[in-house]
Amino acid sequence: MVWQQVYDPFGNPVISTIMAAVPVVVMLASLAFFHLKAHMAALLALTSALLIAIFAFGMPANMAGSAALFGAANGLLPIGWIVLNIIFLHRLTTENGSFKVLQDSLARITDDRRLQLLLIAFCFGAFFEGAAGFGTPVAVTGAILIGLGFSPLAASGLALIANTAPVAFGALGTPIITLAKVTGLDEMELSMMVGRQLPFFSVLVPFWLIWAFAGWRKMLEIWPPILVAGVSFAVPQFLVSNYHGPMLVDVIAALISMACLTGFLKVWKPAIVYTSAALSGRVDNSKIDAEHEDKPTATATFSADAKPAVMRAWMPWIILTVFVFAWGTQGFKNMFDTRPAIDPQTNSAKLDPQGKPMREANPIFSPALTFTTLHLQVEKVPPVVPAPKTEEAIYKFTWFTATGSGILLSAILGGLLMGYSIPQLARQYLRTLWVVRYSLITIAAMLALGYLTRYSGLDATMGLAFAATGIFYPMFGTLLGWLGVALTGSDTASNVLFGGLQRVTSEQLGISPVLMAAANSSGGVMGKMVDAQSIVVASTATRWYGHEGEILRYVFFHSIILAILVGGLVTLQAYVAPFSHMVVGGH
Repeated sequence: MVWQQVYDPFGNPVISTIMAAVPVVVMLASLAFFHLKAHMAALLALTSALLIAIFAFGMPANMAGSAALFGAANGLLPIGWIVLNIIFLHRLTTENGSFKVLQDSLARITDDRRLQLLLIAFCFGAFFEGAAGFGTPVAVTGAILIGLGFSPLAASGLALIANTAPVAFGALGTPIITLAKVTGLDEMELSMMVGRQLPFFSVLVPFWLIWAFAGWRKMLEIWPPILVAGVSFAVPQFLVSNYHGPMLVDVIAALISMACLTGFLKVWKPAIVYTSAALSGRVDNSKIDAEHEDKPTATATFSADAKPAVMRAWMPWIILTVFVFAWGTQGFKNMFDTRPAIDPQTNSAKLDPQGKPMREANPIFSPALTFTTLHLQVEKVPPVVPAPKTEEAIYKFTWFTATGSGILLSAILGGLLMGYSIPQLARQYLRTLWVVRYSLITIAAMLALGYLTRYSGLDATMGLAFAATGIFYPMFGTLLGWLGVALTGSDTASNVLFGGLQRVTSEQLGISPVLMAAANSSGGVMGKMVDAQSIVVASTATRWYGHEGEILRYVFFHSIILAILVGGLVTLQAYVAPFSHMVVGGH
């Protein structure tokens, strides 16, 4: 029996919208005000969504349960599978000391604080955002900067500001992959659209970063390397996101940016070496500042014996890049996930209308699980869609071609080359599984929440309400993404919470749903620097405990202004040529 979604069960749009928003409010309040752990907040939000979907919106309980299970399955594979295996690789490199060598190799390229900040906070931070995400870049770059003598506020705040432009493609494209699953929009189109928004800010953020650190004049003194870092990141970011997909955008862009900046610094030197470690115009009286203020960091070059160690330190990450790039190609996926379709009557290959051989799912590498109580049993109705439409619910278990599988194989190969034995790798993997257990629960619960709101129509009810903002929605929708990340601490989580809403609202207003779903992610990246999780990570990494409020006050201005700038770009893309020609997927 097909169940039709109901968007105003109380006969009052205001009350219905408030009820639909309860799971989102529970999630955000649990994190922002009650300071619950993320997995507990996600489970509470999921529980409230189940109750409201069943008892307020009339969704059959078995369908609601199936929708939650369907979402949890999609959370664990591919998303949780990526997180688990990338952290496994990170632990391997940390345990054997190669990651420390990698850090030192970056710090010894220049003794100018501004250039160190560019190389470490922006370039290297972007690399780690792309490879791992989930707070790791701020922890790593903040710790490196404090070790180089930067003041605590500088190390904390600037690491947060630098970790913006790469966030939407972080953790091997996890926010975009999640956004596609939650909204039902094409993953490649979303990748392309975000890749037509963030490159502008990839050029802007390095200038903004150095201005925030040293002031306008000191920033202008080194504008050539800043421009090199930004452009050499922005161009690959655009190309990879538009022609390959979301997974390797940050990794490739960061590696190219690091290489270009490092090469440029071999032929260009600043007229005056800037050695102050404190923020321009600020007095910081902490002990750490007193110890490190105005002390230049010695520049060193690697000896012939040290250079092989640096190459060994980079080796696991180079292997990761090669594996993930291969796993991201459609040809590789087709090779394993599909097989030639055979006509059982003639025992010959099936041909499409153009005479080309057809392919079908390979049950070995891509078995499909149909959620029968949900599949084609939920019907979206006008005004959310032009005509009634039933929703599919088929889970494709692409266990081998999932990105996480490529990461796992690269980690095993890298681990063996680093000298780990098979038993040691197994022990490390079990430890990693224990370390990320709550993260996996959070991911599963968040995706369960996102899928439940989609199938129950809760997101549609909220979307219909937000459609009342009319022509101002491109700006409003972008800031909604900012708010989601600011309160949840994750671009992925914000996409889960508001991705479906962005699609419904934009369709009601005649704006491209791909544009507004992408805006949720692009606007969200600017909220990353003010979320409680990132600020706590920054204060911990820089050993500046108890100063979280000061860090928040420092970065808040930068966060909101940059978010408004993103909203301005999205508004131009929605309405004004030639920016509107950048929009993917039409209206």
